[in-house]
Amino acid sequence: MKFGPCPVVEAEGALLAHSLALDGQMLRKGNRLTADQLGLLRAAGVETVVVARLGEGDVHEDAAAARLAGAVAGPGVEVHPPFTGRANLHAEADGLLVVDRDAIDRFNRVDPAITLATLPAHAPVTKGQMVATVKIIPFAVPLAPLEAAERVAAASALVRVAPYRPLAVGLVATVLPTLKPSILDKTRRMTEARLKPAGAFLIDERRVAHVAAAIAAALAELVREGAELLIVFGASAMVDAEDVVPAGIQAAGGRIIHLGMPVDPGNLLVVGDLQGRPVVGAPGCARSPRENGFDWVLGRLLAGLPIGPDEITGLGVGGLLTEIASRPQPRETAEAKPPKVAALVLAAGEGRRMGGPNKLLAELGGRSLVRGVVEAALASKAASVTVVTGHRREAVEQALAGQPIRFVDNPDYAEGLSTSLRQGVASLDADIDGVLVMLADMPLLTAEILDRLIEAFDPGADRLVVVPTHAGKRGNPVLWSRAFFGELRAIQGDTGARHLIGQHADAVVEVEIGPEVALDLDTPEALFAAGGKLPA
Repeated sequence: MKFGPCPVVEAEGALLAHSLALDGQMLRKGNRLTADQLGLLRAAGVETVVVARLGEGDVHEDAAAARLAGAVAGPGVEVHPPFTGRANLHAEADGLLVVDRDAIDRFNRVDPAITLATLPAHAPVTKGQMVATVKIIPFAVPLAPLEAAERVAAASALVRVAPYRPLAVGLVATVLPTLKPSILDKTRRMTEARLKPAGAFLIDERRVAHVAAAIAAALAELVREGAELLIVFGASAMVDAEDVVPAGIQAAGGRIIHLGMPVDPGNLLVVGDLQGRPVVGAPGCARSPRENGFDWVLGRLLAGLPIGPDEITGLGVGGLLTEIASRPQPRETAEAKPPKVAALVLAAGEGRRMGGPNKLLAELGGRSLVRGVVEAALASKAASVTVVTGHRREAVEQALAGQPIRFVDNPDYAEGLSTSLRQGVASLDADIDGVLVMLADMPLLTAEILDRLIEAFDPGADRLVVVPTHAGKRGNPVLWSRAFFGELRAIQGDTGARHLIGQHADAVVEVEIGPEVALDLDTPEALFAAGGKLPA
């Protein structure tokens, strides 16, 4: 491939290396220049452009990306059409992402022009979610490295999705006088919530005395009822292989596969087997919706992936999930850090009720609706601001030019609000504790309002969903803990997450704000009544 400056008069058929704006028309990089476009360049006084010309044996970036994406995609993964040298891979079903780390490293070392990026290994994914992307860096790649990378991919399924299985699950909870029934009720709700994204379900729960014989009897009953997975919550922490929960598993005729795990919180976990069914002695932290080692083990079991000593002991790197306030040994105390909250602005919809114009570009108070919402988010305590675009993406991005924000494109915006929510949540950084989901047509929101919601968010006190209200009626935006990111990504259709609030009522805290959280501008009449005007 030849790359460099070229006189405009000689550039026909070459690939434009850098985007150019000409009299209201955008010539994008990678565009194959036509005679008409070169005429526009000459009329604008442009004499030289930087271009690329493919040589013999070169494969165009889109063709190369498509070939390689098809090669690395394993079961449960579909490849979307390539664009600008990129081909994205998406999950065909809800499940866990499985990657071959060594093979991917070899693939990426074939040639600097060829890259493959994925989500973390064993990340929970939802149907339609992007799980990996192949990107060709230059405008073309020689055939030899392309074929070498294909050979690496042919030796292994580099990227696949292990789909969840709708297992029937039996729950055993032991009881002591010091354990309140409300804690047991919450434990059941949290367990059901963890099972739901996989389609798994509780067939029954047994609450028994905290003795091995009672656990053994309960496990045997649940097996007879058809349980395919068994979970045991002990009333006190497991501290030894002879403790009550592992002893109960063995008394039922089961065996202990592994005790303890290098994930914190979640150290005090036991994995066993009873008549070919996995048994998990859950750590106490699994009573909370916050992510812990139990989630990692449960996810693999629901996806049909092995979870033995080798898999468990391999979880140590990345296994420190959070610092625990109460420990059996004293530690140096450190000032608690506030939760890290991201603002997610949904700005991809078509706004059909507005009758044609993109309502987000409508002006109110001298600025577009979407810019007003984004500026409020930027002025708040949110750690980052991400804007999901779709309909008229370029115009929305132009309206927000110069703002320190991240854009996420939603090509499936026409399928409804849930697609934007899914794309946005999936794009958030791994260290984000919660997300403030904002609609881009709420002009009365201020940084002060957003800060009140962020300040009410306290995962340590199980204040996991923060909902603003006006005269007792719930409004937007809603702040969600990371514990619910999986459920947010699982929502389908043109609907938001309102139903999840009802399902997790024990985690909800309401903050009375006022009319600002109830006003959104969906129609021309509402816009005009607020003093706004439609975009030109």
